[in-house]
Amino acid sequence: MAKKKKLETTSAVLLISCPDQRGIVATLTQWVSLNNGNVIHLDQHVDFTTSTFFMRIEWELDGFAIPRDALAAAFEPMGERFDMKWQLHFSDQVERMAVLVSKQQHCLYEVLARHRAGEWNVEFPVIISNHPQAAKVAGEFGIEFHHIPAEGDDREAHEAQILEVLEKHRIDLVVLARYMRVLTPDFVGRFPNRMINIHHSFLPAFPGARPYHQAYSRGVKIIGATSHYVTADLDGGPIIDQDIMRVSHKDSIREMVRKGRNLEKGVLCNALWLHLQRKILVYENKTVILN
Repeated sequence: MAKKKKLETTSAVLLISCPDQRGIVATLTQWVSLNNGNVIHLDQHVDFTTSTFFMRIEWELDGFAIPRDALAAAFEPMGERFDMKWQLHFSDQVERMAVLVSKQQHCLYEVLARHRAGEWNVEFPVIISNHPQAAKVAGEFGIEFHHIPAEGDDREAHEAQILEVLEKHRIDLVVLARYMRVLTPDFVGRFPNRMINIHHSFLPAFPGARPYHQAYSRGVKIIGATSHYVTADLDGGPIIDQDIMRVSHKDSIREMVRKGRNLEKGVLCNALWLHLQRKILVYENKTVILN
């Protein structure tokens, strides 16, 4: 008689970074085991240049001896013992995500399609744009849309209107899906490691407008895309994911743009998946991706 497939249960996820030292893995796994937990995923890494230990450990909560709401307090002594920076998450947590977009809508469509397909466990209450074009897209998917024009040089006033909408909807994660505005450090600082951007990888070689046209005129052989957390350093935040594609003299500007947009869509969505699965640790403006 075939065994019944085990149903997926709620799990806890710990993301950890601390000075490297003996006994961390053994102590953590023993702590989970002694409390009747079953580890289902574990990944670790040591950065030998800085002697820093990174770890992602996930275990089932079904039958775990420590109540969910007491887990953080129960783990605190161990965190202090190993001088850890740590985050505790749960697999059934549902983040509330907002997308900011300008005129280009290819990344927005990809995010919307994956959300509708049930790929991500998120709530998607609002789309915000400094142009009106995305209103039709939002209507097609039944999502609230806010057109907030960015006229003049008063960035703070413009961002204050955006923040009002984000706060109203209790947004956890902000996605810049080709949002062509430079955000102020104050705005970015409200979403540390919770704002993800996508851009072409020609930066800084081809900055500014029409990067694919610039790349075409230089006869580049590789195009790419980069997703990263947004910081006050313009396009200098911790990189989450990248991808490239070879091109040649046979590719027109139109074809190069098409290929580049395909890369942008995939790289952005992969970054969102890694974030939502709690697989990213940020350390010294870099990311450690733990599977």
